[in-house]
Amino acid sequence: MAIATFGAGCFWGVEELFRTTHGVSDTEVGYMGGSTEKPTYEEVCTDKTGHAEVVQVEFDPDLVSYGELVDIFFDNHNPTELNRQGPDEGTQYRSAIFYHDEAQRVTGEEKKAALAASGRFKKPVVTEVTKAQTFWAAEDYHQEYLAKRGLSHCHI
Repeated sequence: MAIATFGAGCFWGVEELFRTTHGVSDTEVGYMGGSTEKPTYEEVCTDKTGHAEVVQVEFDPDLVSYGELVDIFFDNHNPTELNRQGPDEGTQYRSAIFYHDEAQRVTGEEKKAALAASGRFKKPVVTEVTKAQTFWAAEDYHQEYLAKRGLSHCHI
């Protein structure tokens, strides 16, 4: 098994997307990329901790490649919106790939560059590609939030 971590706005919909992806064995929502230890949702929402809402994905690389997960990530949010996704604003909603090894960094950078060069977007791709830091699990009520409510998505 391998681990991937993505931030693409509110983590509820992103988790459901990856949770239902073939080859993914587990998902967990949480926070990464900030300076506060053990941040709470309320602290992250103040925009003062520097954390992004993220989904940590455990996957079997024999069933789904990291590159395929990055493609799913880019296909399901707007990577040109800086510190927001739709109506959600703040640095915690930034577009981010947190890589766990050099191969993931290279794949993330290459996929980002290819998307930027594709002409698909008129604005620049602002997704950050950053070394993974400590993953802080979000509160229990955030885990599988949509699945627990019988919902498949929450994006407008």
